[in-house]
Amino acid sequence: MDEQKILSAVEAVLNGDASAFEEIVRAYEKNVYNIALRMTANREDALDISQESFLKAYSSLHTFRGESKFSVWLYRIVSNTCLDFLRVRSRRRETSLEREDEGTGTGQQEIPDDSLSPERLFERKLTRESVQRGLMSLPEDQRKILLLREIEGLSYEEIARVLSLESGTVKSRIFRARHRLCVFLASDGNISTPVSSKRSGGGETP
Repeated sequence: MDEQKILSAVEAVLNGDASAFEEIVRAYEKNVYNIALRMTANREDALDISQESFLKAYSSLHTFRGESKFSVWLYRIVSNTCLDFLRVRSRRRETSLEREDEGTGTGQQEIPDDSLSPERLFERKLTRESVQRGLMSLPEDQRKILLLREIEGLSYEEIARVLSLESGTVKSRIFRARHRLCVFLASDGNISTPVSSKRSGGGETP
């Protein structure tokens, strides 16, 4: 798809036609996946990051100014999403590191967690409640497949076997479910949503 068609699809989404975003996904999904795969070296992580990147692009579409090619703007989102993922993965590994404890052998290293303040806990509670409402708003097939992936932690292949579906069907349903949940959370005030009136002013970085 050429740049002009992409810009037309962007304009359509900002004018309320959410289905036009699927044209953008189809145009860039392979490149986005390949970037994520190179950065994470894990196929399933790359799939999850690809879908998360497209959801971020959807919710941040109003920040695209056309000062660079759309692909440049999108690939920046993918790279940042990968870096965030790698930082989280690195922190998880660090929390499980053991250090030598003087005179007592090895002990588990404790890392202070400043994310448990009352304000943060309250924000998390509100977000959890909103996500729960969003999940209940999904069609049953989308809710089931999203729970298998996000809550049960099943791989795409395992979900395909459980639900007797093709792997490609699993991937597309998970994407549609995440997209629909993203739209719900935007309308519920938990994430930003594409609004054409916000396109003026500011930079391009989401």
